[in-house]
Amino acid sequence: MHDRFERRIEQKLVAMAEACSKRKQNPLRVARQVGRLLGRNSRAAALFQVDVEADAQGFAHLRWTKRNEQRDWMTLSEGCYLLRSNVTDWSGEELWRAYIQLTEAEEAFRLHKSDLVMRPVWHQKEQRVQAHILVCFLAYVLWKTLGMWCNRAGLGDEPRKIFTELEQISLVDVVLPTRAGISIRKRCVSRPTDHQAILLQRLGLEIPTRLEFADV
Repeated sequence: MHDRFERRIEQKLVAMAEACSKRKQNPLRVARQVGRLLGRNSRAAALFQVDVEADAQGFAHLRWTKRNEQRDWMTLSEGCYLLRSNVTDWSGEELWRAYIQLTEAEEAFRLHKSDLVMRPVWHQKEQRVQAHILVCFLAYVLWKTLGMWCNRAGLGDEPRKIFTELEQISLVDVVLPTRAGISIRKRCVSRPTDHQAILLQRLGLEIPTRLEFADV
């Protein structure tokens, strides 16, 4: 559990430090973000020394290091986790792995209710309810596939953050009227920022600079 919280904090701090180096950030705002991050992952917060400073222009500069001396104390003071089960032919590792699957199931339910908006279901017929659940299940499988894709690209296993960054890339319709009374319409894609370009490169994706309208 400590390793999981430690990875969450480290990944977020890396992203925040990159954001501070690329964009002008308010030091007070960044400090509040750091406080919320450490508060949500309090079990591993003591492992990190985080400093938010203002540079010569008054913009945020974030530095952080790990307190490895705290790791030994955390190991000694964390105590034991006891699982009680009536299954007698499983090893302790197998029991723990099965128990951890509960957290994955809970995360799946949260994802269905929030990102995939599975609930509420207003269908009146059983086959339509089953079809709705099937579509949401396929969407969840796609979501997990995207997570593994991001993981292989070294971007963590949370595609939501990638979507948040890439959804800022927009489409613009340029309409050019002519003397003949015919309008020429071109759909252009905005140029990605340096951060977005890095994400696209890590994912092996290329976005077109212009899209053509299909004839219907």
